[in-house]
Amino acid sequence: MDATEKKRAAARKALEFIEPGTKLGIGTGSTVNCLIEILDEARDLIDCVVSSSKASTALLEEQGFEVATLNEAGDLDLYIDGADESNKRLQLIKGGGGALTREKVLAAASRRFVCIVDDSKLVGMLGAFPLPVEVLPMAQELVARRMLKMRGQPIWREGFVTDNGNHILDVHDLQIVNPIDMEARINRIPGVVTVGIFADRPADILLIATDVGVTELRA
Repeated sequence: MDATEKKRAAARKALEFIEPGTKLGIGTGSTVNCLIEILDEARDLIDCVVSSSKASTALLEEQGFEVATLNEAGDLDLYIDGADESNKRLQLIKGGGGALTREKVLAAASRRFVCIVDDSKLVGMLGAFPLPVEVLPMAQELVARRMLKMRGQPIWREGFVTDNGNHILDVHDLQIVNPIDMEARINRIPGVVTVGIFADRPADILLIATDVGVTELRA
């Protein structure tokens, strides 16, 4: 299977986790877009749907879904999203699409987090993918200097503003040996809104699309 076919296979497998009456959170990115394309098949099972980005909201509305806010929905039963990297502990790097803050909020609000990826995203140690960090614009240089002290190479994602009106630093060359500790350390830097390490609240289930099918890993 090529990359697109793998994304579609993982998305289709994720449909199996939608049960009657589900309050569903939807993430952002190319793999999730494959899910949104077929989500109508589970429409009758979904009580309400909450989105992590303006882009996903637009696609859901095109499919005829009414998108609720998290404040309206309350706690969610299920959150489905992709990832830029995952280790075997289901700790993730997310934020390549720039929606990491809202994605982290929805993951925290959900009873179960199902992450859908292709096998290229499974790694031994997180950090080969540049780590996104959402920052307040006034704190961009402060956070960048702190990242340099942590031996990362921060690069401003020029021309990109998050749905929250903030900037993103993509931090290259970080060795993320202890993801939980690194997540906490970066979160403590003044001006950081969210770091794209999802380790304190990792995925519960990882669906990995391979050439021969979809493999399931559980935390």
